[in-house]
Amino acid sequence: MTRGADLERVRHEGKRVRTASMDVRALSSLLGVPRVGFVIPKYKHSGVDRNRLKRRLRELIRVDVLSELPPMDLVFKVLPVAYTRNFDTLRAEVLQAVRKIAR
Repeated sequence: MTRGADLERVRHEGKRVRTASMDVRALSSLLGVPRVGFVIPKYKHSGVDRNRLKRRLRELIRVDVLSELPPMDLVFKVLPVAYTRNFDTLRAEVLQAVRKIAR
């Protein structure tokens, strides 16, 4: 399967968890390793804002989540309000979503 097909499979078949500023989908991985993807629509924000949000989410996943994830595919789709969240609020939401999925 291609990378795009994997993303679509997770988005349509995965377990869904919502937080205030993101929609998270999870599905067990066929590869035996955790993988994380992001869907970050523009929502009338600049490319700078979009890339900043992407970098923040990647760093949160790398530092706080990735080492403890079981083999699964995660897809984070942000909502417009995510652009206004600070780093600590995003961290709390990411950890909350991952804890719910792990149950």
